[in-house]
Amino acid sequence: MPFINTKINTTLTKEKRDTIKSKLGQAITAIPGKSEAWLMVGFEENVPLYFKGSDDGLIAFVEVKVYGKASKDAFNNLTAKICKIYNEELNIDPAKIYIKYEEVENWGWNGSNF
Repeated sequence: MPFINTKINTTLTKEKRDTIKSKLGQAITAIPGKSEAWLMVGFEENVPLYFKGSDDGLIAFVEVKVYGKASKDAFNNLTAKICKIYNEELNIDPAKIYIKYEEVENWGWNGSNF
């Protein structure tokens, strides 16, 4: 039950969103037990973002929430994959991407909790 939400200071085409969504679906397998089958992805576009006091260039803030726990190595691996995806697909410098991880104990779906 992972959720990856991206705040970005540009507009994405549907095709670009679909491509990134698919690549994130592959990348989430860096966390054992997680797959695209349960992945939810969101995009918040045209968000005013400042990094190091400047809003120059493309910037992204990515939040990854996972049900349960994961190792530091798994998160490190996923960070590398996410940065690569956004660099390849949107030409965002990995130095302008922050990724926040959150492990969640309680996760609801379909009228009940896991």
